[in-house]
Amino acid sequence: MDRFTSMQAFVKAVETGSFSAAGKVLHMSAQLVGKHVNSLEERLGVRLLTRTTRTHSLTDFGQSFYARAKLILHDVEEAENLAAVALASPTGRLKINAPVSFGMHALAPVLPEFLKAHPQVSIELNLSNRAVDLIDEGYDVIFRVGRLADCGLIARTLAPYQLVLCASPDYLQAHGAPSTPDDLRHHECLGFSHTELRTHWVLEGDEGRVEVPVQSRFVSDHGEPLLCAALAGLGVMLQPVELVSDYLESGCLVELLPEYRAPTRPLHALYAPDKHMPPKLRSFLDYAVSKFGSV
Repeated sequence: MDRFTSMQAFVKAVETGSFSAAGKVLHMSAQLVGKHVNSLEERLGVRLLTRTTRTHSLTDFGQSFYARAKLILHDVEEAENLAAVALASPTGRLKINAPVSFGMHALAPVLPEFLKAHPQVSIELNLSNRAVDLIDEGYDVIFRVGRLADCGLIARTLAPYQLVLCASPDYLQAHGAPSTPDDLRHHECLGFSHTELRTHWVLEGDEGRVEVPVQSRFVSDHGEPLLCAALAGLGVMLQPVELVSDYLESGCLVELLPEYRAPTRPLHALYAPDKHMPPKLRSFLDYAVSKFGSV
């Protein structure tokens, strides 16, 4: 018989004064309560109750065991209450990974609002453009840009990631502005080393999709160094909107070929499958959708 249930039956029998009364509280028969008490005594190798035809009383050992068992059951109840509270409100640490540019310029600015709304949640944010392993590296959620491989994770689809083609006024003054996508072959194009953006750029216009081979004297695996190079007049860059929007607004960068658009790239929040998703993760995913949209 289950040891925990037997302990419950014993404690209730002591508190209510009889097996039948304990059975009514525990929704079991008096005979089953008796079997649980007998099972507990057999497991312990000592008698807990002295029984007569109508009543029972605690033995000396039974008195000590009753006091300890009652504490154990109380502790279990408190633990279950903690679980109920945890299920009701977000608590604990969230470990998050995101690509560098998205993490710095889109995700990081909105995290303070989430933390203020959920004071019992803490966040560890790691930024990298490499493919991290959510399970092995202990992440709760990772953001990924681009097509997803079949990795066994659950993906929450966010609004597509938009890239912008731009360059500084100094570069354009020295080299001229491209008038067609094919003109990019003759320009310094700042390459992003982690993706196909290192060697080929794709733009879409009225005539359809155009793929242009590009080359550059400067390639980086982070958007920020490419931004520095573009601002210094070293070339044309194709990078995310959130990385360049302030510089486009101030005039430090100029959008090129506005009649063309780089194809959007999928953006997802990935997490491990779990029947009982913790509230901290559920609330964060809902918050991410509210900030970064969904499709």
